[in-house]
Amino acid sequence: MAKLRPDQLGRALGERLAPVYLVSGDEPLLVQEACDSIRAAARHQGFDERELHHVDAGFDWALLHNAASSLSLFASKKIIELRIPNGKPGDKGARALGEYAAAPSEDNLLLIVTGKLDATATRSKWYKALESAGVHLPVWPIDPPQLPRWIGQRLKQAGLETDSTAIELLASRIEGNLLAAVQEIEKLKLLAPEGKVGAELMASVVADSARYDVFGLADKALAGDARGAVKSLQGLKTEGTEAPAILWALTRDIRQLLQAAHLLGQGRHPDWTMKQAGIWTKRQGLAGNALRRLKAPQLQLLLRQASGIDRAIKGMRNADPWDELLDLVLNLAGTASLKPANVHLGLKL
Repeated sequence: MAKLRPDQLGRALGERLAPVYLVSGDEPLLVQEACDSIRAAARHQGFDERELHHVDAGFDWALLHNAASSLSLFASKKIIELRIPNGKPGDKGARALGEYAAAPSEDNLLLIVTGKLDATATRSKWYKALESAGVHLPVWPIDPPQLPRWIGQRLKQAGLETDSTAIELLASRIEGNLLAAVQEIEKLKLLAPEGKVGAELMASVVADSARYDVFGLADKALAGDARGAVKSLQGLKTEGTEAPAILWALTRDIRQLLQAAHLLGQGRHPDWTMKQAGIWTKRQGLAGNALRRLKAPQLQLLLRQASGIDRAIKGMRNADPWDELLDLVLNLAGTASLKPANVHLGLKL
């Protein structure tokens, strides 16, 4: 399976269509745009019908065979699209994909869309079965250092002229949310009819488009990014997120880390330990980072601190849950609490 970068896709589609495309990645905007390009190129070559299937644990893989072999009354060529969010089709799916790849029809184009594929997935039977039949387009997030360049290219494509100061301002406001960046650029097209966007205009019209969520907050805390975690906490509070939802996410991670710390202390293998603690594969790097910083006694203390916050939320303690959530986030991120006396009070029954 030939591998392409997103910036190589346009040229490749202009040369010839492959019978199979696998688009993988966790950046929704870039995955969507890649799929849109593939569909547009296919429609240009007569693939006028599209059949979409969402693959879950109970998916009937006979549907793939039926879709590939059925003739349409309205179109001679068809796009068959499979959405496999976890990138794991299972044994039945691997066999079905292998059979399809062995003899792809010229009247069908198979588009498979998955989340990010790890090394295990790329060594799997179903992936290898597709290697010789099609194209794999792994889509990677835009790293912070590359974000200004990406934004600059998007502004240029939109017919807007700007400077590095304005670009940096937009990059800082959207905090890696590419969809928000595109939305803001569309807004700028309306507000700058002459196509010129300076820093002053950018500052006055671009909203703070960072999207905060409890899992993002927890990830930043586990990574030791105290500043980013505190900013996320403040954003969640501003957006009206309830304190119990935040406490639940943080407590879940602390419990998992504590279980992993106990198992590691028994000499168990780190990979097995992470799995036993229920830590997802894509979060094991974050968890490992946190475990190098926080030992079992510290995690036990954090768990007791979380219990104190729960009592404050329920009105059983005279304390501000948000202030104490801030202390918990700082401690989880490895930064000493600014108010240790309050922490000790929170631990009392």
